Amino acid sequence: MSATASTDALAHRYALEPLRGLGGLRVEPQERPEPGPGQVLVRVRAASLNRRDLMLLDGTYPIPATPGVVPLSDGVGDVVAVGPGVTLAAVGDRVTGTYFRRWVAGPQRLADVREQYGANHDGWLARYVLLAEESVVHVPEHLTDAEAASLTCAGVAAWAAVTKPTPPGPGETLLTVGSGTVALFAVQFARAHGARVVSVTSSPERAKRLRGLGADAVVDRSETPDWASAVRELTGGNGVEHVVDAVGLPTLPKSVAAAAYNARITLVGAFPATEPPVDPFAGNYVSIRRIAVGSRTDFEAMNRTLAAHRLRPVVDQEFPFEAAPEAYRYFRDGTPFGKVVVTCDGSPAQRST
Repeated sequence: MSATASTDALAHRYALEPLRGLGGLRVEPQERPEPGPGQVLVRVRAASLNRRDLMLLDGTYPIPATPGVVPLSDGVGDVVAVGPGVTLAAVGDRVTGTYFRRWVAGPQRLADVREQYGANHDGWLARYVLLAEESVVHVPEHLTDAEAASLTCAGVAAWAAVTKPTPPGPGETLLTVGSGTVALFAVQFARAHGARVVSVTSSPERAKRLRGLGADAVVDRSETPDWASAVRELTGGNGVEHVVDAVGLPTLPKSVAAAAYNARITLVGAFPATEPPVDPFAGNYVSIRRIAVGSRTDFEAMNRTLAAHRLRPVVDQEFPFEAAPEAYRYFRDGTPFGKVVVTCDGSPAQRST
């Protein structure tokens, strides 16, 4: 990090110590960084949590957290300074950042996944975040700060799952498995492309909210454990052409069973190691891929659709900066429907775990 330019009396940041659970979050003063060549300094307005943030605390994420790193990959703020040579952002812009520090476009390479904000590069749970210029993404103007802070991980992952290599269209059915934030985004994106959406969830209340978000049909797995058969019935016995499974290996056999001949199944995200299911294909012919978020180009394409359709991320609850540990606890132990957001005014934390 470059030399310090000034000190903001309100500036604080959270630092993460892995393998300590919620006790691994500590708050400390933060000096305002001075951006170097190709860097953009952002004053943070809000940040949001993802499942990977709990995994980083617990040490179960594939990439270990750097001790003392500022957590959270998702956030939004205002550009307050730019370093020499920066042309993609200007002071006053409201921006977010990519999940992977340097993946701009094209197929993902192993080198792309090794550099991540909130894991081994300081993330957004702070007064200031210093971004590489190629990480900067401008956010749709119609979104609130909480909504704009919710895009980077779940939003882009859902976008890549729904639209790549080809998006669904009218006459096709897309199944979402789970009702976490990836699934919520996927419902919206599939509907924006004209596809029919069937969702699998775990309670009548979540089923109602998924229908309100645009799902054409919802199967409650608590009432219908054999949800794969129920999904096939909803499609006249044919199965669905696309599956976005944000749960992982435990639901993969049923996702395969619910799929049509030559369907595409996308598994989203990092999962703790588990025993693989026995013969998940069960005689069906499907294409299964696993993705990890997406590139900056994917992010920008998603934002154009958000703006064109005036789509809004689902936000469950907002917490003030000083209550960030409580936000983590609620995200871990509660039943949020949508994003859990921390408003980052940079004030010193008054409470701790």
